[in-house]
Amino acid sequence: MKSTATLTRLLALVGTTTLLTHVVQPVLAQTTPPAQPPAGTLAQPTAVAGAPFTLQSAVNYALEHNLTVRQSQLNAEASKVTQRAGRGALLPTFNLSGSQTWNYGTGLDPLTNDFVSQTIRSNNFSAFSQVTLFSGFQLRNTVKRNALDLQASQGDVEKARNDLSLNVASAYLQLLLSEELIRTNQTRLNSTQQQVERTRKLLKAGSVPESNLLDSQAQLASDELTVITAQNQRDLARLTLIQLLNLDAAGAAAFRIDMPALADPDDQAAYDAEPSAIYETALGLQPDVKAADLRVRSAQMGVDVAKGAYLPRLTFAAGVFTGFSSSRLARVFSGDSTEAVPIPVVRLDNGQFTGFGVLQPRQPRVEFLPAKFSNQLQDNIGRQLQFNLNIPILNGFQARTNVQRAQVTAQQAELQAEQTRLTLRQNIQQAAADALAAQRQFTSSKRQVEALTAAYRNAEIRFNNGLLNGTEFNIAKNNLAGAESTMIQNKYQFIFRRKVLDFYQGRPLAL
Repeated sequence: MKSTATLTRLLALVGTTTLLTHVVQPVLAQTTPPAQPPAGTLAQPTAVAGAPFTLQSAVNYALEHNLTVRQSQLNAEASKVTQRAGRGALLPTFNLSGSQTWNYGTGLDPLTNDFVSQTIRSNNFSAFSQVTLFSGFQLRNTVKRNALDLQASQGDVEKARNDLSLNVASAYLQLLLSEELIRTNQTRLNSTQQQVERTRKLLKAGSVPESNLLDSQAQLASDELTVITAQNQRDLARLTLIQLLNLDAAGAAAFRIDMPALADPDDQAAYDAEPSAIYETALGLQPDVKAADLRVRSAQMGVDVAKGAYLPRLTFAAGVFTGFSSSRLARVFSGDSTEAVPIPVVRLDNGQFTGFGVLQPRQPRVEFLPAKFSNQLQDNIGRQLQFNLNIPILNGFQARTNVQRAQVTAQQAELQAEQTRLTLRQNIQQAAADALAAQRQFTSSKRQVEALTAAYRNAEIRFNNGLLNGTEFNIAKNNLAGAESTMIQNKYQFIFRRKVLDFYQGRPLAL
């Protein structure tokens, strides 16, 4: 429902033009602007520093500098990081570890498992790798779901650009409307000032009563207030547009807009575009529709991810490890013995025992010294291969609960997609009806202005000749003022609605 709220705010900007105390309720606030077409139809920024902003250059400038658009772009970047993380989960893990430990007193040698009573310094080093061979396709489906979420988030960026585009267009047209109403009210004020001077002269000549002058002066004060009100509305519209463009103080001070000559609605052919045709075109262009469809597919993929918990999980791991212990001793040969050792030998010779000595060969000398660090690392190498199979049997119905939750999420996404389409169709129908109504109302109000203008001129002549009192003359003047204001508002209502419908069809915003 965010799109509907945003669009309501759009027309709230266009419909805040109660510039005259006698002006009818602004037509621009009667309906809700539709959702926005793709920002891809917009050209690159063309605004030149110090030059007046056209509508398209204002839209392009806002798209580059607005913070809301930047925030949506960062959200898309976060989705891209999530996608990379999902792909990385398919790859094997590989880690190295090392440690150094000191054991004091009686303890177990970590390498020989002998109890020793001494201080031992030991080191352990290992390399370990693991890869998931099968996980119920959860990893693969997660990668697919993340890819869909990334595309949906990119659609959100386009939607944010479109929301901003129509906000800028609304504020721009509101500023144009305010400027035109100021010109109209200022012309009316000048006419009233001249009328006061004429009435004062006629009063001195005794042609009119003093009440006519008082009525003219009251009308002058009312017209002055109307001009001030219109100027205030113009300043507010200007501030709104400056804020949307995110201009700094220097840029705001030099801010100007182009004031194009806009054709009257009755100078154009009757707007008879078929809403259903616009809707079919908009379906292929609207980023929020595409994003909603992508989120439906993502939610359906989430169901497959949850169902993967029903299946076994198989992983393979391999490791290499070695270590060093300061208590480990190694046999070291340090040379032969220095003396020959006689060995007594007794032999029976002709019935008699004869004894003699035989020299034993020199024996090697062996010493037990602490084993070298490098030798221990090589001698203590161990290797490991491991397959792990995990078969889910009963886990508190967690897998089933997750599947049901994912199914509900998928149904919610489908309803949201349908609601997005429904809102789009209704907004297009409303915009088309409002455009046609505004065009018809402009034609009617223009005829009304022509008739009231003739009536005002007749009343002015009678007033100057003293045949009409000031109250009746002011009524005729205010009736004309109200009709002129209504005609101007209908004109800008038609222009805005026409631009919205054009934008739905992929056409750029330009006047």
